[in-house]
Amino acid sequence: MELRQLAYFVAIAEERNFTRAAERIPIAQPAISQQIRRLEAELGERLFLRDRRGVRLTQAGQALLPHARATLQAADVGREAVVALSGLLTGRLTIGLVHPLPDRRFLHLVGAFHRSHPRIELTLVEDQTDALLAALAAGQLHVALIGQGRYDRPPPDAESLLVAREPVVVAVHPTHPLADRGRIPLRALQAEPMVTLTRASKLRTTLETACHAAGFAPRIAAETSDLGVVAELAAEQVGVAVLPASGLEGVAGLVRLGLTHPTLDRRILLVWHPATCPPAGRAFLTLAREHLVPAPRST
Repeated sequence: MELRQLAYFVAIAEERNFTRAAERIPIAQPAISQQIRRLEAELGERLFLRDRRGVRLTQAGQALLPHARATLQAADVGREAVVALSGLLTGRLTIGLVHPLPDRRFLHLVGAFHRSHPRIELTLVEDQTDALLAALAAGQLHVALIGQGRYDRPPPDAESLLVAREPVVVAVHPTHPLADRGRIPLRALQAEPMVTLTRASKLRTTLETACHAAGFAPRIAAETSDLGVVAELAAEQVGVAVLPASGLEGVAGLVRLGLTHPTLDRRILLVWHPATCPPAGRAFLTLAREHLVPAPRST
């Protein structure tokens, strides 16, 4: 079993197509097909099934995939560690980002890292926290900036660095009966239709947990994966918006209310797996500890 065979196998599994996998590597398609046949012969199992829908993994292929990814990642880490000894830090760094970010410090960090290590190829991936954590666990990300709510905990097998805290607030149209209250308890929203994020977001699960603890189920009038759309729907009086304060930056036509009993916040954490973090990732974390001192909590 050779590293190149595992690399070809992973590429086909992710692309679900031999031609696209060959173009991605790049290599001639007959060559990649030949290496997969050799790998299957060595293992004594078929790894892929082909039908009209494309290419899919067999049970044997599904069993091999996480180990193949881990092996390739370990090889990359070892290769980069040797290169790093010469002082020429190279390789790739894939960073996950939750949206929105409460300030620009993380982007300044990425810029500072690039200037310090211009040979590192950077990839930034935006997604919801759960998807970022899954990608981190699968080795598809090296570090991730995630959002956590009042009831969330970082994964136990990862290390984390607190980057920022911001309050979760309520946004209403200026004509709404609550608009002049300034601060309201969560229970004041019991009868209110709400616009919020989908259940893929930690904010949504935090909101639902807090409402149930307060004795009611939230009335969801509309949900979306885009915080900007949440604010716009509130401005159109579809419902009141419950969102992190950074989601209102640059938004006009809404009144911001503080939330009490309970107060909710959004914590931004940088997370990584020490055992699989490559030299480029460790260099990034060293710089992050200098640049990402938690900002004062906004109110």
